[in-house]
Amino acid sequence: MTFSRITPADYPKLRPFFQGLRYTLSAYSLPSILVWSNDVYHPCAALQEDTLHIGVEFIQNGQLRHLILPVSPVRSHSPRQLYDFAVKYGYRRYCFVPEAYIETHGRGCMEKYFTIEPQEGYDDYVYVKDDLATLKGNRYSKKRNLIKQFEREYAGEGRVRVEPITPSAAPDCIDFLEQWCKERDCDANPAQDLACEKLAAIHMLENFGILEVKGLLVRLDGVISALGIGTQLTHNMGVLHFEKAFSRIKGLYQYVDRLCAGHLFNGCTYINKESDMGIPELVKSKNSYHPACLIKSYQLVIR
Repeated sequence: MTFSRITPADYPKLRPFFQGLRYTLSAYSLPSILVWSNDVYHPCAALQEDTLHIGVEFIQNGQLRHLILPVSPVRSHSPRQLYDFAVKYGYRRYCFVPEAYIETHGRGCMEKYFTIEPQEGYDDYVYVKDDLATLKGNRYSKKRNLIKQFEREYAGEGRVRVEPITPSAAPDCIDFLEQWCKERDCDANPAQDLACEKLAAIHMLENFGILEVKGLLVRLDGVISALGIGTQLTHNMGVLHFEKAFSRIKGLYQYVDRLCAGHLFNGCTYINKESDMGIPELVKSKNSYHPACLIKSYQLVIR
């Protein structure tokens, strides 16, 4: 069994391994795995009968290379199996291990083989979909007021247009992302999370017709000013992978967030809005929407 680099073109071949996925961290979204690839790191995978093993290779810093939990539609894997596999193929750690996996097997069993370490900044925020789609109740009054301000300013005839993202809209969406990135100065360090996230979003847009993702965009006076992209993770949870809006337009972010919750996740009970990456602005924003829970993420380092 050998590891090979994987790309969005591999999505149809790899998708069956994610049927009945039991892990609720957004790191196990196959479209996301495939698009987070750049000059710093890239995903790789190896097939072993009914199991897909997934790793991340770092180009310059081999100390950071790691696995995530293997995925299979028919079996789970014990801590001892994880340990044996990591040792055999030269990996020292698993990243993005959900707390539920550790609780299922017990810390005592896990610690026979691994040191358990929290992954600071990479716990996922999970919300009740209907809460975000309706914004009912006093705790969301500020969000509703911001949306009303946006609508009063821009709801004139033809000024606001909401459209589904299609492959033909991808070039305009990418242009928007470049402008959004300039607003945030996220290209100042190409190796930092925001710059890598922008590139991942571009990869997703470039492969929109392959990856079974859904998206919507908002045009103001004909110009794309916000977008959101999501996908299904488990039978009752979706992931909002990317949600961007020009911050200079008051209420636009709240407007597109409510649209995404209401239109991208039919059949889902929960929306996973990923982690805050330790960015204070994101910590504040994600908590302001009152998450139902945080899914804790850990790394397992072999003993």
